[in-house]
Amino acid sequence: MDAIRTAVLIIATLATGLTAGVFGLYAHTVMRGLATTDDRTFVAAFQAMDRAILNPWFLGFGFMGALISSAVAAGTQIGRDALPWTLAALALYLVAFVTTFAVNLPLNDALKAAGDPDTIPDLAGVRRAFNEARWRTWNTVRAWTSTLAFAALCWSLVLDGRAM
Repeated sequence: MDAIRTAVLIIATLATGLTAGVFGLYAHTVMRGLATTDDRTFVAAFQAMDRAILNPWFLGFGFMGALISSAVAAGTQIGRDALPWTLAALALYLVAFVTTFAVNLPLNDALKAAGDPDTIPDLAGVRRAFNEARWRTWNTVRAWTSTLAFAALCWSLVLDGRAM
């Protein structure tokens, strides 16, 4: 059981860390870079990145995997010192997860629904409707909560190792 508990905790930590990295990269690099582009470039680039991120590595192992493996890890830590930290990580990551579905994905989907940038008559209007400031603000929430979840899982690993 010790090996399974530790393996699940390692998987949760890796998946959460990778997802935190994606959200962080968008916060401090991608969106700042896109903010300096013209409307057509912004819409086309964001649509392309949104399509590209829908892959098994990010969605399966990272985004969904972080949530599932954190929940499983919490279940394996019942009665152990690492449980509060693992539960804190799960709660923090759940904020990032819910924020994604409540805010970021609807904005992404609306931008994709606008269609091919070469056929959009009002690219500036599509970009304004996307609401970059709102997307960035809530992505920052995702970046911080998932990074804090990663840190909590790292500490859970330390505590789990001490208990062995």
